[in-house]
Amino acid sequence: MVGEGRCLGESGGFGLREPAARWTKEVRSWAATTGEGFKECDCACWPSGSDFNNKTIINEGIYDLSKAMSQDGASQFQEVIRQELELSVKKELEKILTTAPPHEFEHTKKDLDGFRKLFHRFLQEKGPSVDWGKIQRPPEDSIQPYEKVKARGLPDNISSVLNKLVVVKLNGGLGTSMGCKGPKSLIGVRNENTFLDLTVQQIEHLNKTYNTDVPLVLMNSFNTDEDTKKILQKYNHCRVKIYTFNQSRYPRINKESLLPVAKNVSFSGENTEAWYPPGHGDIYASFYNSGLLDTFIGEGKEYIFVSNIDNLGATVDLYILNHLMNPPNGKPCEFVMEVTNKTRADVKGGTLTQYEGKLRLVEIAQVPKAHVDEFKSVSKFKIFNTNNLWISLAAVKRLQEQNAIDMEIIVNPKTLDGGLNVIQLETAVGAAIKSFENSLGINVPRSRFLPVKTTSDLLLVMSNLYSLNAGSLTMSEKREFPTVPLVKLGSSFTKVRNYKDDIHVNLYFLNV
Repeated sequence: MVGEGRCLGESGGFGLREPAARWTKEVRSWAATTGEGFKECDCACWPSGSDFNNKTIINEGIYDLSKAMSQDGASQFQEVIRQELELSVKKELEKILTTAPPHEFEHTKKDLDGFRKLFHRFLQEKGPSVDWGKIQRPPEDSIQPYEKVKARGLPDNISSVLNKLVVVKLNGGLGTSMGCKGPKSLIGVRNENTFLDLTVQQIEHLNKTYNTDVPLVLMNSFNTDEDTKKILQKYNHCRVKIYTFNQSRYPRINKESLLPVAKNVSFSGENTEAWYPPGHGDIYASFYNSGLLDTFIGEGKEYIFVSNIDNLGATVDLYILNHLMNPPNGKPCEFVMEVTNKTRADVKGGTLTQYEGKLRLVEIAQVPKAHVDEFKSVSKFKIFNTNNLWISLAAVKRLQEQNAIDMEIIVNPKTLDGGLNVIQLETAVGAAIKSFENSLGINVPRSRFLPVKTTSDLLLVMSNLYSLNAGSLTMSEKREFPTVPLVKLGSSFTKVRNYKDDIHVNLYFLNV
C-alpha cells in the first residue's frame, strides 16, 4: 500500500460518517479496479497515494475529488459519491416526510420531491453554466424598443384583451433588510399606502376604467402567507379578485455534509432556520401545483404579467399586452422580458444574450472570472433584466408537464444564527426564457423599473419627485433631468422605524 489513506468519515467534507458502511463496499470495489490503495478503517476512506482533498467547490456545485488521479478513475469515484449523497439525502427527506401532519402530507411531499430534483441537478452540473465563447449579442429584432411597440397603438377591443390577463406579484420576501418584521409588501411607502395597497389600486382602476376582470395573484412564501392573508380582508369591497398560492418550502443543507438541516416539518425550535423559499423561479411548479394555472386557462386567460411587488414601476402596460395578443408577425410570443438601459449602478444586473440560437438570461454569477469586467461593460452589454415578465399560460402548462423548464441553479451560501454554514439552492424566474418559443425582449423606459430595496429608495418615492394617481407613481414633469437622483442615507437611517422617526423634512428633488 502506497502512502497513508485518509478516512472520509473523519474528513467531514461529505458528512458520510453515518452512511459510510453502505458504500464502503463500492468504494473498495472501485479502488480495486483502479489499483488504488486504501487505509483499513471503520468507514469508507480516500484511496491512499492520491492527492485528495475534500474541498467543496460550492459555487460550481461539484466536488474537486482529485486532480492527481486519472480522469476515468476520478470520474468513477465522483459518481459513487454522488449516488451515495443522493441516497443519504433521500433517506433524510423520507424521515422528514413522516413528521408531516395528514393535511400537509401531499403538499410537503411535492415540495420535497421538487427539492430532490433540484439537488440531483446540483450534483450533476460541473463548472460555469455558460461557455463564454458561445455568448453573442442578441439579434436586433429580438429586443424591440418600447417606442416601436407603443407606436402600434391600441385596438378598439382593449377590454377583451385585458380580460385575457392575470397579474402575478412575487410576494415571498420579508422586510428584514429595511428593519421591518413581516412581509415587505405591507410596508407603508406613500401616504401610508403599502406596496400591496398600491397594487390593488392599480388593478382596480383598470377594472373600473375598462369594465374588465383582471385578477391579482400573490405568490407568497411560508414566511409571508399568514400575515398577507390576514390583511386581504380589507380589500373585500374592491373590484379585484385576489388569489394566493405558496411557493415551495425547501430544506437548507449543511455546507459540509450536504444533508438537510431540518429534522421535521415544523418551523419552531431547532427547525426555526431550517427551511427557505427557493427563489422566484419556483413560480412555474408552484403555480401549476396550486391548481390556479388550470383554473385561469379554463376561464380563458392567456398571459400572466409577473413582477416583484416592491417594483413600483411594474404596472400593467396596455401596449405590451396588445403586442402579445396581436403579434405583428402573426407568431405567438410565449415569453416577454422587459429590459432597460444599464447605468453604472446596474452593471451587475442580468443581461439578455443570444446563446446557442436562443435568447438567454446571463447573470453575473454564471460568468467566468476572466470575463466579469467584460460582462460589466455598459458599452457591450447595454441592457439588464427588470424582472417584469409576460408569460403564456398555455406554454407554462405545456413545459411544466414535459418537465422542460430549464433554469440555472443559484447556490446561495448563508450562515445561521448559531454559526452553522448552509447553502440554499435557488432558481430565478427569468432564467426560463430559453425554454419558451419565440421569446422577446422589450427595451422599456427606466420608469418601469422603480424598486424599493432600501430606505434611500423609499425617500425618493415619498418625495415630491413623484405624484400618485390610482396607485401608480409618475415622475413630475417639472423635473429638469430625466434620471432619478442618487440618494444614499447614512447608517442611522437604514431601518424604516428610525427613518420615519427622524426625517420630517420635505425634500425637493425636482432640480437636483
